[in-house]
Amino acid sequence: MALPPQLFRAFENFRDQAKDAILAVSSCLCQQQPKLKINGRTFQIVKVLGEGGFSFVYLAQDEHSGRQFALKKIRCPTGAEGVKEAMREVEAYRRFKHPNIIRILDSAVVQDPEGEGQIVYLFLPLYKRGNLQDAINANLVNNRHFSEKDMLRLFRGTCLAVRAMHEYRPTSARSAVQTDNRPKPRRPVAAEDDDRDERFPQPEGDAEGGYSYDGASVPLVTKHRIEEEHDIVFDGDEEAEQHDGPALEIIPYAHRDLKPGNVMIADDGTTPILMDFGSTMKARIPIENRQQALLQQDIAAEQSTMAYRAPELFDVKTGVELDEKVDIWSLGCTLFALAYSHSPFENTQTTEQGGSIAMAVLSAQYKHPQSAYSGGLRNLIDSMLKISPRDRPDINQVIQMTDRVLQSLA
Repeated sequence: MALPPQLFRAFENFRDQAKDAILAVSSCLCQQQPKLKINGRTFQIVKVLGEGGFSFVYLAQDEHSGRQFALKKIRCPTGAEGVKEAMREVEAYRRFKHPNIIRILDSAVVQDPEGEGQIVYLFLPLYKRGNLQDAINANLVNNRHFSEKDMLRLFRGTCLAVRAMHEYRPTSARSAVQTDNRPKPRRPVAAEDDDRDERFPQPEGDAEGGYSYDGASVPLVTKHRIEEEHDIVFDGDEEAEQHDGPALEIIPYAHRDLKPGNVMIADDGTTPILMDFGSTMKARIPIENRQQALLQQDIAAEQSTMAYRAPELFDVKTGVELDEKVDIWSLGCTLFALAYSHSPFENTQTTEQGGSIAMAVLSAQYKHPQSAYSGGLRNLIDSMLKISPRDRPDINQVIQMTDRVLQSLA
């Protein structure tokens, strides 16, 4: 008897995760560091950094330069369609240029050596301080809290990254003016096509990924790459889009999975770096019928973490338009988690007493724990956690309110 599609995908997902986990454990037990060859460079796979969905994240080290990177590997068992979806995530990384947004260093596609679909590799910068969720966990272990100033500065930087997405302006390549005689790297067609896509799909789940072969050296091919200083491989489009021509009208994008685990901390300890754009899509989506509503619910269930998901994504209504205010709700949950070490909807009732996170979100049921934080901070959080998107501030208003609270603490 054939398995239902959802059950089949879950089985495939579990099988692939088990396979990668076995490889990771065996490489540790054998005291051998697997190697991967990309664009003529050999990388040692040092350890697992994270996993989820169809993917793993590994710590990879360039044998030649000694530099380390985060290697994300996405399995694409469905073949060309899966690769297309994964590459849309790559294009999302390239699309948004901002100091508080992670940049992609290189990407490649290779046939799975076991003949089961293809694999997409992404090289990303390694941030040794981890992410905001790591910092929250460390606070819990050490019975500490963020200072209000430090927390708000991290939050403000995250908001600046979100604003770059909410106010994204594509540029016109046809209007570009060449300022020197160097050939400009060509922008791949996929990037232009994505401007017209309704959304950026990704493999199922909240994927973070990387992969290693036990001792194998697998050649990969990356298009549109250039070499910069320090002997690092970059995609040519990393630099090409910055001066492609005059900006066009704003096309808002929503991240759709904002949470502490998706905000890295730069090596300076103060700069937040937004990452994981697998759930990113154009923000404004009109819902004209029940089929569209159910589709958006399914996408949100697969890609947006429940405890940080906006209420309108739990029960999508017809006759409405989803927009970038879904991120404002998630920012409110994120700031709450920075202050109190958990999401407003992850409490004793929902995690230990059989309560429903979804019901708590839909009714905006949460309480501020007792703390030494200012009333301005609590008001800032409350302003973002409004059930109706219309009642929430936009990203510029959030930044302005954050600035006022910071000024009051000076």
